Amino acid sequence: MAPAPKSDSAEAIVLNFVNEQNRPLNSQNVADSLQKFNLKKASIQKALDNLADSGRISFKEYGKQKIYLARQDQFDIPNSEELNNMKEQNARLQKLLDEQKKAIGEVEGEIRTLQSNLTLEQIREKEAKLRMEVEEMEDKLEKLRGGVTLVKPEDREAVEKLYTEHISQWRKRKRMFKDMWDAITENSPKNLKEFKEELGLEFDEDVDVSLQSLGDLLQRGKKRPRGR
Repeated sequence: MAPAPKSDSAEAIVLNFVNEQNRPLNSQNVADSLQKFNLKKASIQKALDNLADSGRISFKEYGKQKIYLARQDQFDIPNSEELNNMKEQNARLQKLLDEQKKAIGEVEGEIRTLQSNLTLEQIREKEAKLRMEVEEMEDKLEKLRGGVTLVKPEDREAVEKLYTEHISQWRKRKRMFKDMWDAITENSPKNLKEFKEELGLEFDEDVDVSLQSLGDLLQRGKKRPRGR
């Protein structure tokens, strides 16, 4: 057998790769995997052929393609007893790995739980905030029980003014519509209900709205005593 190639030569790099892979390879497989060594495909092909010719690797030809493989006689092939021992050791290692993963998962779960819990300082801050909110709500409730109006007088007056304007406009437009409707339908032979539906009109009573009741609501609000 030819002497071993220098460790930094293309043949040494290719030989080491083929032995490490220990599976069938073609020159393209080797070239793709050894790009980091900046080796050209031609030099890789030459190295494979030299290694095959010198007997350091095995090869088979399939038509025009050559398949290269590490020499199997260089590897220690375990017997059946050794294989069984290796399987048992692998099973033990797998069980140990599963136990380690389970333990890690439990620790991570505990960490997440601790991270989600509030610190003592955060609990105290939250308690103080809640106490303040409760006191504010109790104060408002006490004022309501005592008949104190929580709405500012100027805000109430502004709302009442706007409400009065809308009621006034509603009453004015309702009167104008009634006069116009009466004039149109006074001598009309059509059924008034059908005519109204044909025009797509809806009266207040059709939508359960009463101008009178809404106007009275404002008057009742004005008569109600206001808090100081």
